[in-house]
Amino acid sequence: MDVYEALYTTRAMRRVKPDPIPEEVQAKILDAAIRAPSGGNSQGWRFMLVDDKKVIEDLAPLYRECLDRLFSTVYNDQLEAANKAPEENGEFLKMYRSAKHMGDHFEGYPLLFLAFSRGDRSGGSIFPAVWNAMLAARAEGVGSAITSLLMFEIEKTYEILGVPQDKGWTFACLVPMGYPTGRWGVAPRRPVHEVSYKNQWGAPLGFDIPEPLWSAD
Repeated sequence: MDVYEALYTTRAMRRVKPDPIPEEVQAKILDAAIRAPSGGNSQGWRFMLVDDKKVIEDLAPLYRECLDRLFSTVYNDQLEAANKAPEENGEFLKMYRSAKHMGDHFEGYPLLFLAFSRGDRSGGSIFPAVWNAMLAARAEGVGSAITSLLMFEIEKTYEILGVPQDKGWTFACLVPMGYPTGRWGVAPRRPVHEVSYKNQWGAPLGFDIPEPLWSAD
């Protein structure tokens, strides 16, 4: 796969099939993850793959509880406003429905990828590895969607997964994976020139990119 195709089409894919992901594909995902750079080449990471249905079923209610907590606190006002004026908040409601779908169908994910780190407060050493894993999954036709919501119930999560709580390992994220039910495509984003500056904060970039520079055509 062309590297730009992977970069432009690796986006949150939460609607997936229950089909199992072969071990050879799982191996490629993990091996790509550990090729990422880390601060001081410390490689202070641990990864876990979960394809045991019982473990996934045990995590599912925790994830739903965390999701409900997120939208009843952090996003509560925004969700209420969106429900009152849905025509003006289409993107937010689309995200909400997608996240809700993940919670409602959590038991149906065939594979979970979890990342843990130690001594990486900024996330600068663990998330490049996670992104490598997601790009490798995309190259194998596997969709993924990153979330950190389980941190709201981290002690119960650690108990289910057998993660030691006295060794300094910090949960970074969960990435459910599966073969998508839909089609790949370039996700719509605000144009580069609206979110980028050059040389000084607020200074014009000097060029516009109104459309993606890569397309399937």
